[in-house]
Amino acid sequence: MTQPIDAGPKRHLGVFQALLVTLGMVITTDILKTAPTVALNVGAEHFYWVWVLGGVLSMVGALCFAEMATAFPHPGGDYHFLRRTYGDRVGFLFAWSRFAVLHTGWIALSAFLFGDYFNAVLPLGAHGSALYAGGLIAALVLVNLLGVRVGFATQTVLVSLLTLGFFSIVAAGVWLAWQGVEAPLPAFPAEPEQTGVAGFSAAMIFVFLAFGGWSDAATLSAEVRDGQRGMFIAMLGALTVLLGIYLALNWAFVGGLGFDGLAASAAPAVELLQRAFGSFGVLIILPVVAVAAIASINSTLMVGARTTYAAARDVPSLHRLGTWDDSRGVPRRALVVEGAFALLLVVFGSLANSGFNAMVEYMTPVYWLFLALSSLALILLRRRHPEVPRPIRVPLYPVLPLLFFALCLYMLWSSLAYVGYGAFLGVAVLAVGVVLQLLLSGRRSDGVVEVTP
Repeated sequence: MTQPIDAGPKRHLGVFQALLVTLGMVITTDILKTAPTVALNVGAEHFYWVWVLGGVLSMVGALCFAEMATAFPHPGGDYHFLRRTYGDRVGFLFAWSRFAVLHTGWIALSAFLFGDYFNAVLPLGAHGSALYAGGLIAALVLVNLLGVRVGFATQTVLVSLLTLGFFSIVAAGVWLAWQGVEAPLPAFPAEPEQTGVAGFSAAMIFVFLAFGGWSDAATLSAEVRDGQRGMFIAMLGALTVLLGIYLALNWAFVGGLGFDGLAASAAPAVELLQRAFGSFGVLIILPVVAVAAIASINSTLMVGARTTYAAARDVPSLHRLGTWDDSRGVPRRALVVEGAFALLLVVFGSLANSGFNAMVEYMTPVYWLFLALSSLALILLRRRHPEVPRPIRVPLYPVLPLLFFALCLYMLWSSLAYVGYGAFLGVAVLAVGVVLQLLLSGRRSDGVVEVTP
């Protein structure tokens, strides 16, 4: 059965809603894990500057995506840009990488973070973390299946609560500074993991990890009511807010723990809140982590399902996944498949006992590979389609797009050089996509009407 010709996403999102959803895509508790690693690799002199650099360069990339999103609005986001620029094969591989590596991997990672904390407080046994993680994913899939208004409303509440949670950590730093409490010296000072260029490269991997996710906002380009102004505000506004939050959090960490204490800490937020508010302060971090995980998974489910939906509409053999439930405003089948694959990764993670850094290794090289192709696509699309109106145009063209392209290549090299063997697993999964593409291209589906919005 084929869809009506007008089936598909509608422009129902206000600018403020789009900004909150985008903020939910990028704001996570990564900062609570990455801040000590960054401090360990760059030292006190450059610590704040690498965060500013990461935020500004992310905004350059967001400008490139905002131009493409307003010129070529599509629920597939950068999948659509890549397919339009490089052809069906690259587009399919990108959709596959998002499905099998980037989005579902991030969902599983965030769910395990949630499960680890809750299993420590309310233990369910050896596999308790996986049970909590799987239950959370299943619950959020059901929430999003209820309809687009429920999913986006949930995201608005979650992002607001998460922002308040982060401000509680900043408040702890302000309180300690107000009381004149000096930061203690760590009992076991941490030794730098790497120095010089290697240390800077390693630090930037984790800085960009904390800022990552802004490119996913391009999938909302067909749903924002003010398509011109909305995408610009959503992407640049979210990154500006996030940079301010991260600088405030890092200031609180350094002020409350000292720079050496931050570099040596395994859980800086826990230590800071405990110093400021005692045992009660430690309890604050649990809901912060919980809300962060829920917000991250919820936004990734929404975005990931839309990419899968868009890609399936372009592959006749997968047309059943490319259906849109107009009554609820969601790609229902794609959402279910996305959640199911994430649950498989949770099962794998519970057996393999893989952790945070393992998933960083798995996702990072693939992420930077396709981000490099997307940044170069801006230049190619301008040359091939000069007649298309561009409500947002990147300033200093082509300097800024080429600068971001060079950055992506550098980060791709850094991720391969830094993470080592973990990168090969992500590359191997990407290679599976090549085989899958060959198998699907050999099949034919009769009587299928392909509809591309």
